[in-house]
Amino acid sequence: MLTTLAVLGAGGDLTGRYLLPALVRLAAADELPAAIRIVGVDRAPGDDTSFRAEARERLDRHLPDRDTRRCEEVLERLCYRQADVTSPDDLDAALGDLPAPLAVYLALPNAVFSGAVDALTRIGLPERTTLVCEKPFGTGLADARQLNEAIRRGFGEQDVFRIDHFLAKQTVLNVLGLRFANRVFEPVWNSGHIERVDIVWDESLGLEGRAGYYDRAGALRDMIQNHLLQLLALVAMEPPTSLSERDLRDRKCDVLRAVTVPQPHEMNTKTRRARYTAGRVGGQDLPAYVDEEGVDPSRGTETYAEVTLQVQNWRWAGVPFHLRTGKALAGERREITVHFRPVPHHPFDDRGTPDLLRFTLEPDRIAIEINLNGAGEPFELERATLAARFAEQQLPPYSLLLREIMERDPTLSIRGDEAEESWRIVEPILAAWAADEVPLGEYPAGSAGPAC
Repeated sequence: MLTTLAVLGAGGDLTGRYLLPALVRLAAADELPAAIRIVGVDRAPGDDTSFRAEARERLDRHLPDRDTRRCEEVLERLCYRQADVTSPDDLDAALGDLPAPLAVYLALPNAVFSGAVDALTRIGLPERTTLVCEKPFGTGLADARQLNEAIRRGFGEQDVFRIDHFLAKQTVLNVLGLRFANRVFEPVWNSGHIERVDIVWDESLGLEGRAGYYDRAGALRDMIQNHLLQLLALVAMEPPTSLSERDLRDRKCDVLRAVTVPQPHEMNTKTRRARYTAGRVGGQDLPAYVDEEGVDPSRGTETYAEVTLQVQNWRWAGVPFHLRTGKALAGERREITVHFRPVPHHPFDDRGTPDLLRFTLEPDRIAIEINLNGAGEPFELERATLAARFAEQQLPPYSLLLREIMERDPTLSIRGDEAEESWRIVEPILAAWAADEVPLGEYPAGSAGPAC
C-alpha cells in the first residue's frame, strides 16, 4: 500500500478542484491509508503551514460540505517542497528522502510533462515508483509517442497511470455490467441489430476561466480524444476474459485500432466544428467565445465538435458511431444512446419507433425505450420507458482513481498504446480543420448548437 503521494504542480487548479476533495472523500470513506503522507511540490515559495492554509481555502471553495474532522486529518498529512519540476537537482532535493512505496502525480500543464519525466528519470527514484499522468497525454501522435518513450526510460508500463476520470464514472462502468452480465443484450450487440451509436457530452458551461488551456486544445482534443473515444471503446469492445487490467485494456485497444478515420473527401460530411457567439445561458449573458478573456481568435479554436467514425471489424462493420460535444449549449446532455434497428416486420398499422437504450452519465441512469400495446386501443402502439436511476456514486471518480493508484491497480488507467491510438484517430481531423478544409461554423450561446 502506498505510503507517499507527491503532487507536482500542487499550486494548480487540478490539485485544489479535484485532488484535495478526492483525498478528503477517501478519508471520509475510511479508504485513505492511515500512514500516507502527501507532499506538494511547486515553484512558488512556501512551507507546510502556508500550503495547508491554501489547501483549506481551496476546500472551502470546492468541497464546502466536507466532513470537517476528516478534512483536518488530511490537512495534517500535507507538507510542501519548493522545486522546479523540470530540474533534476530540485526534484532530488524535494523527493530524494521520501520513503517508498511512492507515487508521483503530474498535476502539470502538458507542456511541462516531458521535462518533469526526464528529471524524475535522472534522479533515481525508488524501485516500482508509480507515475501518474493527468490528461491530456501529449498534444498529438508524435508528442504522445515521444512522451511514452521518455516514460519507458524510467518506468515500467505497469507503474504508469494515465488518468481519465470518465473511466471511473458509475454509469460508464455499468456499460460493462449491462453488456457482459445479462444474456439478453450481448446476442444483439452487433451490426445485425444496432443501427447506430451516439455518444454525446453537451455542456451549458462556457470557459469558466479555462481559456489558458482550452484555447490551445478545443473540443476535439479536450473531450473527444480524451474521453469520448474511451466510451466508444467500452461500448464496442469484445467480451474480455476477465476484468483484469490486461484483459480489459487489450480489448479496448483492439477497438481503437479498428476505428477508421474519415477520408479527406468525407471530412465535410463526417466532421463538423463550430464556436459559440454571444448569447444567454441559464439566465446569464455569455460573451462570444472570441471575446472571452485569454482567447486568441486567430487560433480558430472550436467549442463544438462532431465526428462520425466506423469500427471496421466483424461485429460493427457499417455501424456509425457519432461522437459530439459542445460548450455553452441550451442544456446538459451527457449520454450514450444505442439505436436498435427496426424489426423486419410487425402486424401493427403504426410502425412505431425503434428501441433505444440510453446510458445517462450525469445523473447516473440507464433506460430502455420500447414499443408496447396501447392502454386505450390494444392494437395500437405506445412508447414506454423502463428506467433505473442509481444512488450517488459511493466514491466520486477522482477518489476512486486515487484509491486504484494507492492499490497499484491500473485497470482504470489508459495504457500507452491506447493513448497513441486515440491520437491516431483524431490527428487527420485536426489537420483537415487546421487547413480550413472544414468550415468553422457558429452557434449562439444558449442554443442547441450549429444549424444542420
